[in-house]
Amino acid sequence: MAVPEIIPIAHEPGYRTSTIGRFSGGQFLASVTYAFPDGFVMGDGWEEQKRLFVVLHRFDDDGHHQESDIWCAGTWAEQMKRPYDERSVVARARARLADVLADREYCDIAVQPFQLTFDGVVFGLITECHAEDEDGEHDWAELYPDRLGFSAPWNGEYDT
Repeated sequence: MAVPEIIPIAHEPGYRTSTIGRFSGGQFLASVTYAFPDGFVMGDGWEEQKRLFVVLHRFDDDGHHQESDIWCAGTWAEQMKRPYDERSVVARARARLADVLADREYCDIAVQPFQLTFDGVVFGLITECHAEDEDGEHDWAELYPDRLGFSAPWNGEYDT
């Protein structure tokens, strides 16, 4: 089944879509996620390339992408130096997420696919072809870099 023009994403408290919903200007999708730059090949020094991002994508009421606020909290290497410190990379990311989510209503959303690159990392809800037939029709939408997949029956639930 082809990707719909507007893709529903279900709000699931306590899971990976717990920070989505509405605000006075439309809809939002937020997350804290580690990512490597596009095209990265694993090898020595990977700890410096794995970065933790706080992401806030904003959409209008009809699901059109308006803007994204993406902030890098630091690297995996930095996190390993102070894993339990209140100034750790993860602690900074959680604090930033709490700030950007102030005064937001958590609920299901429905948005159009979009794509952007920030600091060499691909972000977005990108349509893909996962079917085994040969028609090449896009039948999947993947949230990058979070790696959440959406597909038929297009009820807002995701696969990892």
